[in-house]
Amino acid sequence: MTLDPGAGANRAPARPDKHFHRIGSFEPELGGYLEEVTLAYETWGELDATGENAVLVVHALTGDSHCSGGISEAYKRGGWWDEMVGPGRPVDTDESFVVCSNVLGGCSGSTGPASPDPETGRPYGMRFPVITIRDIVRAQKRLLEDLGVKRLRTVIGGSIGGQQALEWAVEFPGYLEKAVPIAANGALGPQGI
Repeated sequence: MTLDPGAGANRAPARPDKHFHRIGSFEPELGGYLEEVTLAYETWGELDATGENAVLVVHALTGDSHCSGGISEAYKRGGWWDEMVGPGRPVDTDESFVVCSNVLGGCSGSTGPASPDPETGRPYGMRFPVITIRDIVRAQKRLLEDLGVKRLRTVIGGSIGGQQALEWAVEFPGYLEKAVPIAANGALGPQGI
């Protein structure tokens, strides 16, 4: 990562394609079972031969996997972190392989309440299991391993993304070099929600 947010400001990041990856079955920590989980994700930059130049950008509650890429027909407002992710930007896609996945239980392509339940063919709806931050992180880890990531340089995100960054540091401390939680704390009470 570079620390100069103005560097490369005139160079647009490459437009990624949204990908969908099946990570298999999943058992959330609070119970339930998901027969087949798919995570929507986007990537920027290239993974190096060591598999250790990856940066995971994790989104807040209303985010999705499109953290960068500018305005397009599909993304009228562009990426939610266009100023931060791209060539010469703080999360530099010339140096790092950047991954951003939609969270497990999200509504932007990953398996969630609107996804069809394989048993009924109808959306899970209220039958979808309760998902925790730890579940989201464990699902992301499976995606990263399948992409060939051996170790993360950084995991960075704000709000619920910041809570994910904290969970990464707790759950998989040997898998990442740095965690950058922004506007997050270790626990959030009902009033904060």
